[in-house]
Amino acid sequence: VAEIEKKIIEAFEVFDRESNKTVDVREIGCIVRSLGCFPTEAEVQELLAKIEVEEPGGFVHLEHFLPVMTKVLLDRRFQPIPEDVILHAFEALDENKCGYITKEDLVKHLTEG
Repeated sequence: VAEIEKKIIEAFEVFDRESNKTVDVREIGCIVRSLGCFPTEAEVQELLAKIEVEEPGGFVHLEHFLPVMTKVLLDRRFQPIPEDVILHAFEALDENKCGYITKEDLVKHLTEG
């Protein structure tokens, strides 16, 4: 647990611009993702609901973030999508089986139903 807490503190400090053990609430998603977790924006909001946010500035204090994030890492929440699933999705978009997707094709796939 001490090693996990150390990683969290180091990630938090990168975003602690004032060096006062607080970060802007809008940085929490970036901090969580920098720790190898990949929550959706809705999941980030759920996390924030568990963390005491100082009003009115919307700052999160390290002492409130640390226990919540430690539990996230210990529970292995928000793991990345497995590589084989991503590869399968890529292959579905690579209709010509050429090993790459053109920018035009990617735009088409992302913008059409």
